[in-house]
Amino acid sequence: MDQMTEAEAANRLMRLAKEIARHNRLYHAEDSPEISDAAYDALIRENNALEAAFPHLIRADSPNRQVGASVAASALAKIRHEKRMMSLDNAFAPEEVEEFVARVRRYLALPEDAAVAMTAEDKIDGLSLSLRYEKGQLVRAATRGDGEVGEDVTANVRFIPDIPQALPGDAPDMFEARGEVYMEKAAFLALNARLMAEAEAAAQGRGEAFDPDSVRQFANPRNAAAGSLRQKDASVTASRPLRFLAHGWGVVSGGGLPAETQYGVMQAMARWGIPVSPRLVLCGDSAAMLAQYRAIETQRADLPYDIDGVVYKVDRLDWQGRLGFVAKAPRWAIAHKFPAEQAETTLEAIDIQVGRTGKLTPVGRLKPVTVGGVVVSNVTLHNRDEIARLGVRPGDRVVVQRAGDVIPQVVDNLTREEPRDPYAFPDHCPECGSEAVAEEGEVDVRCTAGLICPAQRIERLRHFVSRAALDIEGLGDKTIREFFALGWLEHGPADIFRLKRYRGELLTREGWKDKSVDNLLAAIEARREPDAARLLFGLGIRHVGAVTARDLLKAFATLPVLREVAEAAHAGDEAATARLLAIDGIGGVVVEALGDFFHEEHNRRIWDDLLGEVAPPPFVVAVKASAVSGKTIVFTGKLETMSRDEAKAQAEALGARAAGTVSAATDLVVAGPGAGSKLKKAAELGIEVIDEAAWAEIVKGAG
Repeated sequence: MDQMTEAEAANRLMRLAKEIARHNRLYHAEDSPEISDAAYDALIRENNALEAAFPHLIRADSPNRQVGASVAASALAKIRHEKRMMSLDNAFAPEEVEEFVARVRRYLALPEDAAVAMTAEDKIDGLSLSLRYEKGQLVRAATRGDGEVGEDVTANVRFIPDIPQALPGDAPDMFEARGEVYMEKAAFLALNARLMAEAEAAAQGRGEAFDPDSVRQFANPRNAAAGSLRQKDASVTASRPLRFLAHGWGVVSGGGLPAETQYGVMQAMARWGIPVSPRLVLCGDSAAMLAQYRAIETQRADLPYDIDGVVYKVDRLDWQGRLGFVAKAPRWAIAHKFPAEQAETTLEAIDIQVGRTGKLTPVGRLKPVTVGGVVVSNVTLHNRDEIARLGVRPGDRVVVQRAGDVIPQVVDNLTREEPRDPYAFPDHCPECGSEAVAEEGEVDVRCTAGLICPAQRIERLRHFVSRAALDIEGLGDKTIREFFALGWLEHGPADIFRLKRYRGELLTREGWKDKSVDNLLAAIEARREPDAARLLFGLGIRHVGAVTARDLLKAFATLPVLREVAEAAHAGDEAATARLLAIDGIGGVVVEALGDFFHEEHNRRIWDDLLGEVAPPPFVVAVKASAVSGKTIVFTGKLETMSRDEAKAQAEALGARAAGTVSAATDLVVAGPGAGSKLKKAAELGIEVIDEAAWAEIVKGAG
């Protein structure tokens, strides 16, 4: 950051503002976050550090001036908050908490040794809610939204038993209680199980085969709570086990507050029947605050609900009034966030899974343990080198962490020094017994049997029918495995198009009815003339992804021509090799992978068998009229919402050419974070430069 120019800082602040706003929308408005809380916090910290270093570059749309996300697209009615619902600033280390207390003293001009009492309570990971009571009666409930405007969920909250419908006579004439709607961990697991059972029963009722992969379940309790509350049909909310805990208040009139301190008002709210955290305590100094933080952190795994930190608030309300607010948060409160949660358990076994490319992936089987509100029983150990680094063996005591609070991983081996033999990573495939080796320069160990290996055959069949490949509805993992075990998919993907011969036998199997069988067979028949690029990608040739498959077919139009050129290149034909390498994005690794694929006799047999069942038409790129048609575009820097290959495919679909270098022939540069020499070259040549968001608008405008 010290070496950043003003232009680079301004560019990064612009990108951070857009990226954080997008994640706010996904989290607060759509209940579908794409990144972990830790990753989001890291973006906020980077933005704050840049704003501190370049205060004159602070943007009008700075994340520090925004709260939550707009609810403009919500189907629910809107409510404008009379008093804005704020967010909180974060602390991540004890030193930051102590600095917060010192900052309060400085702002209030208090002596350095003056006591500053604070409340401390657990920070629930839920959906913010405001409850408005008038004359003691609940009259309105609204989500936080963007802090100014929220969604009207009054009808829904009447089904939450924690929320009182009326307050006692000593409550103010008008009182807004604010807190979090949440779902307990056990209730969340039960809800997902119920959704799965209901979907299975519905499929059986329709006479269709049940595919568990088709059931949309909630990712975590916070999403479950938000999705359950923000329903147009209140009866759906009524069927969901929601809870509520208050952490403060909004507008108050007619009688005033019942106390002059944060702690006193919260205790009064509890007396009125509004639930508050049982872990709310009053602390006399920063040492007591940090002690309460550590106490709550040790209880975290055993609490019935998810929390992600501890919130501290200045106790005296007159001091709160003097401290006031910054753009989106009070100066008198801060959230002390937890690090990624860890737990200790036993590694009971190491199993080896074989993927479609033959990769042997070790999976640790754990004695089940709760980490961050989720019961973890399996954990990836990545590869042979990672097992050696950790020194793990079945029977070891290990520390498990959910990386970014999402993906479980082993971070420490507590019994590494125990005198036992190290784990012997297999040198033969556990599925077919063929030799398993790591290629030079690679850490992954792979089965050498190719499609002879049953595990690879199943995984490749799953890949072949996946959404990005042939996208055959009804052929999920369970069905693929069932048909493979019956011998119906013995010869490869071509057998999928011969499944109609088993219609009668399939009807005798559990879960299959006339309608479900006919639907499956119709979905298969609909792929008799598949997109050639999708078919090529579906074959699972190593290093040939979806975009590479399109690039190859764009150059050769048909699969037979591609095969002819690839085989010639493998045989040493320099002209054929040159034709392949001339394709933008195709390098020697892809050329070698294609040659190796067609060199194997069983691959050629599967290829010929498949093309005897399907007839993909010549590949043609559909080009849309757009503002960039006929132009040359260069993508540089790190693209954050798509891969470089996807961006190039988008340019191609808009009638543009994606080039690798900036020159006088370049018409437009799309720059992401970390753009370097290409951005400088564009500036020297006077070439227009836009960011990723502007590119997305161009793509959207041509849709």
